[in-house]
Amino acid sequence: MTRPSKITKILVLNAGSSSIKFAVFSEDLSEDIAGIAENIGGASRLTVAEKVTQIPFIDHRSALSAVLTALSDHGYDLDAYRAVAHRVVHGGRKLTAPLRITKDVRAEISSCTPLAPLHNPHNLAAIDAFSQMAPKLVQYASFDTSFHATNPEVATRYAIPRMMETKGIRRYGFHGLSYASLVKHLPTISGEKLPSRLLAFHLGNGASLCAILNGQSIATTMGYSPLDGLTMGTRSGGIDANAVLRLVEENGLERTKAILNHESGLLGLSGGKSDMRNLMLDPSADSAFAIEHFCYWSLRHAGSLIATMEGLDAIAFTGGIGENALGVRARILRALEWTGVRMNPDANHSGKARLHAQTSKVAVWVIPAKEEEMIAADALTLMEAA
Repeated sequence: MTRPSKITKILVLNAGSSSIKFAVFSEDLSEDIAGIAENIGGASRLTVAEKVTQIPFIDHRSALSAVLTALSDHGYDLDAYRAVAHRVVHGGRKLTAPLRITKDVRAEISSCTPLAPLHNPHNLAAIDAFSQMAPKLVQYASFDTSFHATNPEVATRYAIPRMMETKGIRRYGFHGLSYASLVKHLPTISGEKLPSRLLAFHLGNGASLCAILNGQSIATTMGYSPLDGLTMGTRSGGIDANAVLRLVEENGLERTKAILNHESGLLGLSGGKSDMRNLMLDPSADSAFAIEHFCYWSLRHAGSLIATMEGLDAIAFTGGIGENALGVRARILRALEWTGVRMNPDANHSGKARLHAQTSKVAVWVIPAKEEEMIAADALTLMEAA
């Protein structure tokens, strides 16, 4: 086995609520190896370089240990890395750009834990693990909220008393790394400059939309937490606050959290299926309704964001559903024909990057999600500036 050159690699970790995605990049941002530890705490498995192994992970720390062992088996020991770069879901008000992780930055990430209790603790666990295993290894963080720091205050303020807002009760928005990557790669794929008024659909198990005006986020569907907005795999999306209060009264706080975050969305609507691939193969009325609910609320929010931009020049799909569920894309694009969009059905069915017909007034593109590459690029930029 040819071992990588020493001190040349960037290890990227993208820790979610039940998974750890990872990738190793060279300094030219070419990806050497990648994989995922998924279903942590359940029927877990580890995929490295497309080889799948069933391994029980009781928690994120055990999953991270297995990831590092697997990478070492492929020739990537700890001393091969120049840096470790992390996706951190929530940066709050203060952490609005990629940063080298210091004690102060780590403390600020920790202070944001109440804002993202399903994510930030796992991000911190990975950061702390490397601090113990390789204390001299430089670590960086890229924040999923930072892309939306350009949202105007009228978009981020809830209509609540200011004293509550100053405690962090405001809209933040998420999937920022995905949107930043989309903005970076769309001109390369299209061969054209970035559209002025771009509606981006990040559709996956977690789903959101973003209004991107002249390259900057001005509105997005997720709010205080990743629970708000669209119908998602297991999350409810938007729900009236009084309905939430009633659920708390009847079920208690912790049970309500579980219902809204883990038992709702496509899973709750279909009666057991959260994966769009399985839903589209199931002929049942419940599955059909769940898909229609997903598309309907994507369209409801799309209209709002188009109005925010006062028009539309282009649409871009990304994420697992956005990139692969051609039926969902077709349903959404047909309903947006009032904007002047015209889909090329053949291009949609054959998985082309360009989906719009020659007569379309609105461009439509499919852009592969490259969050890990974006995180590596952020780290490399910081290293070069140091």
